[in-house]
Amino acid sequence: MSDLTGELIDNRYLLQRQIASGGMATIYAALDTRLDRAVAVKIMHAHLASDEAFVSRFIKEAKATAALSHPNIVSIQDQGWNEGGAPAVFIVMELVEGTTLRDFLNENAPLTVEQTFQIINPVLSALAAAHKIGIIHRDIKPENILIAKDGRIKVADFGLARNSSVGQTLTAESSVVLGSVSYLSPEQVQRGIADARSDIYAIGIVLYEMLVGSKPYDGDTPIQIAYKHVNERIPKINTIKGNTPERLVEIVFSATSPNPDERPKNAGDLLNVLRQIQEELDPNRRQLSLELDLPPIRIKTSKRGRVSVTSKLSGIKERTSQLISSKPINITKPEESVGTKRRRVSRRVKRNRFIALLILVSLVFGVVKFLDIGKVTVPSLVGLSKAEAVKVLDDLALESEVSDEVFSEDVQKGRIISTKPGGGGRISPEGVVGLIISKGPERILISNLVGITPDIASQKIADLGLAVGEIFEVYDMKIESGFVIKTEPESGSEVKRSSAVNLIVSKGIEKITLTSFVGKGSEQALSELTETGFDVDVEYKFSDGVFKGQVISQTPDKSDAIPKGSKIKLFVSKGPEFIFVPNVIGKSKNSATLDLENLGLRVSIKGSGKVNNISPAIGSKVKQGSLITLTLR
Repeated sequence: MSDLTGELIDNRYLLQRQIASGGMATIYAALDTRLDRAVAVKIMHAHLASDEAFVSRFIKEAKATAALSHPNIVSIQDQGWNEGGAPAVFIVMELVEGTTLRDFLNENAPLTVEQTFQIINPVLSALAAAHKIGIIHRDIKPENILIAKDGRIKVADFGLARNSSVGQTLTAESSVVLGSVSYLSPEQVQRGIADARSDIYAIGIVLYEMLVGSKPYDGDTPIQIAYKHVNERIPKINTIKGNTPERLVEIVFSATSPNPDERPKNAGDLLNVLRQIQEELDPNRRQLSLELDLPPIRIKTSKRGRVSVTSKLSGIKERTSQLISSKPINITKPEESVGTKRRRVSRRVKRNRFIALLILVSLVFGVVKFLDIGKVTVPSLVGLSKAEAVKVLDDLALESEVSDEVFSEDVQKGRIISTKPGGGGRISPEGVVGLIISKGPERILISNLVGITPDIASQKIADLGLAVGEIFEVYDMKIESGFVIKTEPESGSEVKRSSAVNLIVSKGIEKITLTSFVGKGSEQALSELTETGFDVDVEYKFSDGVFKGQVISQTPDKSDAIPKGSKIKLFVSKGPEFIFVPNVIGKSKNSATLDLENLGLRVSIKGSGKVNNISPAIGSKVKQGSLITLTLR
């Protein structure tokens, strides 16, 4: 495939450099110009883009992985076809800067037991999430296990992933073997089928390689390696690396058993066993939880200031008393002699003296008021509990009361939001400090609005103190047209007051076109019908006129407008009921057996060596499933 570095894909993704290239696609580091973030773009090779089967599998990778949300799985962000530029079918993924487990093993293998746990546990955690919803990876290998620069482990390339609940029998009918041969389970090599236990087999091989430093089998061709996986038993690790813990040796040996029933049934079970082994090897291993919860710092007010203020107040009062009690000044006219008899004080003089006294008292009172003499400073109580606040105020001989309780997004429920007067304010010793206490964040529960009209739903939303957001119409197979399917956020969610609630309203069942797949491959038919939204049922029948794996007929055949989700019945050819016994004289046991089983025949072996005789005879016409006896010498 030509290098597309510098191309702008889908008018959005600027390809900056190649990261890797494989048999199906090339991966580029790119820039999402719309969101200004780094991404990885996987582009299918141009010569495969015209092959419907490959395109279908490529799209399945996006859909399979997009169904998974796990911190150890490379997330899928977009998928599409490039228009207006270089032709390309692409998937946009999370960009993981770092290396692969293959590169790490090339430099560091064999790994210690602790290093092995650190890498394989996140991988199993990712696979457990996939297995839980029926998705099988089918291509686990060190190349698909990424190690980010910050140490995070990511499982990539669900390109061969398949939902185990869809079309598994179709895989059994196919002779195509997918995946990397060094990590394929015997059942994948022999019959092309896979389930969660097939991923467990691959994990067992990866564990073996991590602990030993090499793969269990080598060969000149992939067929030779696959043959060993089918016909030989992987050795126990302690026969090669004697210091490996016994329980770890046994679980790897169990995971790589040729018989799927002897393996752990899924990644979750294997992960639990490995965690138990890890705890047994390190009994002191504990999960550490740290909480940083620093309470508000209390600042105690010194009483020295109060003593000083009281002293000042006493001084002012003393001087005021002296002024008031002092004798009035006797004023005489110049013409009066010293011996003249003093006259009585007039009313005017008395009045002036009284006014002067009032002015003096008011002045003293104003100074005292201005200086807040005798008042106490209220400390900051924000963030304290009611009990803590009361204790702080008691220490200052101040009374308190709860003056209000209000919702708060910032202050924890039961804690002080503010006080009256506020922190730093002044209050007389006889005053009462008002406490405003938080009721915590206000949250409104969204009620269930499914099945009612948008008008009624809007009124109910408004009654809750919320706002009606946008109204979207979508097709729905269950809810009648014109009624609410769901809300965003969903019912049962708790939101802030005045938050917007979107309504998703049904447009009824979508009518779509049904195409006839008669004469086409069953894999294509099942894939396209399922992706279109039909409920597909497959039945296999013998047919002399239709090749094995092709659709003989379908019910209904085709329609211009059929409800989405309708049930479609496919009748798929198993080939002719009768076949002719082939000539396998002179072949080895395994080669002859493989030829006969690929034709749908059962095999019985007598003796050892090369095939010397076959019964029924060569060229005999027998039914599929007939028993063929091979005599070896």
